[in-house]
Parts: sequence; structure tokens; C-alpha cells
Amino acid sequence: MRRLILVALSALVFPAVASAHATLRSTTPSFRSELKQAPSVIRLQFDQQVKVLPGSIRVLNGVGKNFARPARANGTEVVAAVRHLKLGAYTVRWQAISADSHVVSGVWTFGVQVPAPAVENAYGAGGPTAKEHVVRWVWFLGLALTIGALGLRLIVLRGLRVPRPLERRIAVAAGIGALVTIHAGIVAFSLRAEDALQLPFGRFLYGDLSPMAKTRFGFAFVTMTLVFALVLALVYLSWLLDRVEPLVPALLLAVVFAGGLSLSGHDAVDPGSSWKTEIADWLHLSAASLWIGALATMALLLWTGAPDLRKAAFMRFSRLATVLIAVVLGAGVYLAIVRLPHVSDLWATGYGRVLLVKIGLVSFALLWGAFHHFVVAPALERADTGFLGRIGRSLAGESMVGMAVLLLAAILVDSRPPT
Repeated sequence: MRRLILVALSALVFPAVASAHATLRSTTPSFRSELKQAPSVIRLQFDQQVKVLPGSIRVLNGVGKNFARPARANGTEVVAAVRHLKLGAYTVRWQAISADSHVVSGVWTFGVQVPAPAVENAYGAGGPTAKEHVVRWVWFLGLALTIGALGLRLIVLRGLRVPRPLERRIAVAAGIGALVTIHAGIVAFSLRAEDALQLPFGRFLYGDLSPMAKTRFGFAFVTMTLVFALVLALVYLSWLLDRVEPLVPALLLAVVFAGGLSLSGHDAVDPGSSWKTEIADWLHLSAASLWIGALATMALLLWTGAPDLRKAAFMRFSRLATVLIAVVLGAGVYLAIVRLPHVSDLWATGYGRVLLVKIGLVSFALLWGAFHHFVVAPALERADTGFLGRIGRSLAGESMVGMAVLLLAAILVDSRPPT
């Protein structure tokens, strides 16, 4: 978050400086190209004259051996000859000094008779870190709060007389969720790009992010950011006008475009993936978000803000949760079968062990939900105020277990399943 604030302040306070550095226009070979013959030169074309530094261009194989000869600048072009390249994947890392004295940098990949790796898998990239797992978790929490708050109002409370203060609080909760989704996405993209570029923060500001934007993850990030900005605008319009109608397209957009994470994850790109795994992952994430987000919103806002709606909301949510849990379980089992070739992978691989913990937490949450459905629901008709208050605390506890499940889901998304 501090990085984002610094970037925003830099753009506001120094707009002329931020836009004056050199921009890479084209490369030879092009980004992620698969070449039939090894290139003899690496060529970079900028929009202004640049100067080269020692090691301005490096062409690295899978073990980090550099095949590039010293680079030379010729106006807006930087060229480096390349020693003979064998069949394989290569990473190009470059840097140059622009006219404003800033060092601009970037990375891209290409392959010689083999597919080029994604830029986030370029040589030198370390892969997901604990920091990225936490950011991805916050991203999931934002999605769950947005979808859950909107779903609670439009599905669970549909047709009921909702007090105006509660109506506005639910809109605020959905708006906070959309804001968290947007900002967590920005941080996640920045961390992924920083890892691929392998640059300190001061130089990351002038890094070329275009290869990252062309990846599945980058495309999903840009699309989801724009869509959730629209979701935020619709929620604000609902809050401003005290009208529920704008929340309908907001919920539809949030649910549909939450699938951006499914289109850029392991279930879209790993061996064995197909449109079926993409849809299953989207259903898994959307149903879990609606279940956990609506549960948390009901426990924190409705239970204290509208006591008269407790019984009706609980019964309706119980029926909705039954459907959502069936979707979560069905999609999750299917994805586990696809991701894990052997049952032993559950305890023999890191991915499998995390999945086992997630399964345990989900099972615990299901038992908790079953207790609410089969024990608490029948007792609601004769419940007193004290009993209803204890139910609220129980719902809050179940929602916290759901949040822990989302943390494990974030770790699994950033982890590579066994091939």
C-alpha cells in the first residue's frame, strides 16, 4: 500500500518528470515469440535518444548464462550482438538512461524452437512470496465482501422491508469491498511485476510493465480494475439515491468478472486445464464469495442493525447456503481431481498438503453450517433475545472460518500444482 501511495504522489507532484522518461516502442525478437532460428542481434527501439550502461542488454538462458555482447546506442535504438543460441527459452533483461537521466528497465522472454515462458517466469524471478499470498487473500476478501453484501441485499432480503440505515450500511460495505478489490489488485500486479523485473522500488517506477500487461494475469487485472470501478460507481449511486436498482447490475458485474482470476490462474494455463476447469474455478470462487461475504455481512450488520429481520434472514440464508455449499463442494472436488494426478499427492506435495488443510477447514465450516441449519433454525420460532444474540456470535465465528478458507485458497492460487 505504501508503494501505491508513493506512486500516486509522484504522479501528482511531478507529472512532467513522470512522463518524460524514455518508452520502449518495439523489440526484436518480440515479446514471447517462438523463433525458428536463433537471433543474431537484440534490438530495442525507444521514443527518444537513450544512453547505454555496462550490461545494458543481457540474454540469459535457464541457468543465468549471458549470451549478449556489449550493447551500443544509435539514437533511439539500442543493439547488442548475440552469441549462438541453442534450442531453449531465453530471458532478455535491459536497462538504458533516458534524456531525463532516469534509468529505464524491462524484461521479456522468447524461445528458440520452443514456446517462450511467461514473463513472470523469466530467469531471476523468485515466484510468489508470503507477501503476495497475503495480498491475494485481501483481494479475495474484497471480492467476498462486495459479492456477499450485494447478494445479501438482493437475494436474502429481497421483498422484505429493510430499514434505511441498514440499507445504507450494506451499500457502504459493498463499496468498501469494491475499493479493497481494486487496490489489492493493484498491489498484486505491482508485486508480480516487481518480481519479474527484479528491480528496487526506485527503479521500478520507471520499469517497462507492458510485457506484464500482456499476460493473462495482466489482462485480468486491467479488466477487473475497470469493472470494479464501475461496480463502485453503481454502489455509490445506490447509496446516494437510496435506490436498490443500481445494485442489480453491480452484483451481476462483480460475479461475472470475478472470473478474471479463474482465467489467469492454474486452472486456465496448466496441463490438463480446459474451459471446464475455468468455469469450475469461477463457480467455486463466486459461490464461496457469496456464501462467506453474505454470512459476514449478516452477522456484523443485519444482526445488530435490524433485529426484526433476524429470523427471516437466517431462514432464507440457510436455504441459499445449502445451494452455494453444493456448488463449492462439487466444483472443488472436480478441480482437486484434475489438479492432483494421484491420491498420494495430497500428502506428498506442498500443494496437496495445503489443500488438505483447506479441506479440513471447509469441513469444519460445513459442520458449523449444518448445526445452524438443522439445530438452530428449528429453534428460532421460540427463541428469545439472548438466544438470538448468541446466534449472531456463532455466525461471526463461522464467517471467520470462511475467511481462513479464503487465505488457503489464496496460497493455492499462487502455488503450482503437481504436473
